[in-house]
Amino acid sequence: MLWPQSLRARLTLWYTLVLGLPLVAFAGGSFLVLDRALMHRSDAFLDETLGAFTTELASEQLEEPTTSEAITSSLHDVQFRDVRLAVYDLSGVLVMAGSLDTTAGYALKHPVDLARLGAELHRNVSASHSVFSLGQGERAYRVAAEPVEIFGKPYLVAAAYPLHHDSETMEAVATAYVIAIPLLLLIAALGGYFLATRSLSPVAAMSARAAEISSSNLNERLPVGSRRDELTALAEVVNGLLERLERAFAQQRRFMADASHELRTPVAVLRTEADVTLSRPTRTEAEYRESVSVMRDSAQRLGRIVDDLFLLARADAGHLPLRREPLYLEDVVDEAARAVQSLARERDVRVQLLPLEDSPYDGDADLLGRVLLNLLDNAIKHSPPGGTVTLALTRTAHEYHVAVTDEGAGIPPEAQSQIFERFFRADKARSRTSGDATAGAGLGLAIGRWIAEAHGGRLELVKSSASGAEFLLALPLSRPPQEEPLRVSPDERGRLVPTA
Repeated sequence: MLWPQSLRARLTLWYTLVLGLPLVAFAGGSFLVLDRALMHRSDAFLDETLGAFTTELASEQLEEPTTSEAITSSLHDVQFRDVRLAVYDLSGVLVMAGSLDTTAGYALKHPVDLARLGAELHRNVSASHSVFSLGQGERAYRVAAEPVEIFGKPYLVAAAYPLHHDSETMEAVATAYVIAIPLLLLIAALGGYFLATRSLSPVAAMSARAAEISSSNLNERLPVGSRRDELTALAEVVNGLLERLERAFAQQRRFMADASHELRTPVAVLRTEADVTLSRPTRTEAEYRESVSVMRDSAQRLGRIVDDLFLLARADAGHLPLRREPLYLEDVVDEAARAVQSLARERDVRVQLLPLEDSPYDGDADLLGRVLLNLLDNAIKHSPPGGTVTLALTRTAHEYHVAVTDEGAGIPPEAQSQIFERFFRADKARSRTSGDATAGAGLGLAIGRWIAEAHGGRLELVKSSASGAEFLLALPLSRPPQEEPLRVSPDERGRLVPTA
């Protein structure tokens, strides 16, 4: 028999088996118990019959003068329905047998074979009470025998009780079990199939709906029932998955569209500038230099966009592990401040670095430096001439805080929730022109937030107003606060650093 493939059929089969096996075991056990009970009842009845007969026989010996008369009188006085009493000598020869009680108006179908009974008693003669079975089927009898003395001479007294009544009772019980058990199992199977069908109907509905959902209609959701059960929880989990997939697909489509748009601009500049340069047979050296300068700026912007896209792609795929190593965070901040000095001078902006203190940390120096460079680059570009960009590193009980503050026009409230999205640029607030060679693609803050979160920290806009904006990079301390005082010692540069 092949195991069914349908879950509904398997549940029905298991339900039937789980109910059927205990039911069959109960039927078999009760059948054996009933058989033993009937046999015990027959033995008890035979014991009572023998006891009554031997008592009567002892009384008759006091009244009758001979053995024959005492036995005859006892057999006449003691008669039970279906029980045949007989007296044998020790060699198994029948001395006298009683007649059946015919007051009920019927006779046994197969009377006991008294000669065979005598032979069996001769082979199994015992000095005490004994009980055994004789014959098979409808001729089966239960026999009880015990020795007695009549006028000082030993005899065997036997009582035979037919077992065909008990056999008929057991056959009726077996017939009832054979009919009732399959019927009950059939009812159980139908009920199990109905319950399985009813219970799995939400699954069928969810499967049909899920089969209709593709990348073009991810806004569809699975039906959620009103009952708070496991299937409802499953539908809610799948709907949550579909919602995340919808957002991921939308983000991917937006990412591809924005990336294509950002890449198309520098490529178009390169192609246009090359076409213009080559359109005239002769040009001066100054014209060639100007044209190559424009193409170089476009190529640099194109390279920055490609690098940012490659970084984000590796980060999303999980192929950009952090190279955590011991470092001093104030060194990273100081190097970032010095790296943007030339850009700040070009735009007549002053970069103010507040006093630093020793800040040991475990992190990726290159990625942390990239976050700070992006923040400083944005602050310098969007500060007015003569403005100041402030860079500060402070330490709290649980975090390092690196704050970058500019004196620009700020970010409008409607754009503040989107500034960390990829390719988003609040151009109106930052007054950037498309021809600016330093214009970015709107990926810096997205990359910065990812780097901060990869370090277990966060990057957020703390404040924004008409007088400027402040971004905060928060990084958790590498070691949790200790209850004991922190021991320090000077290193080779004279700075106090923690010691073990």
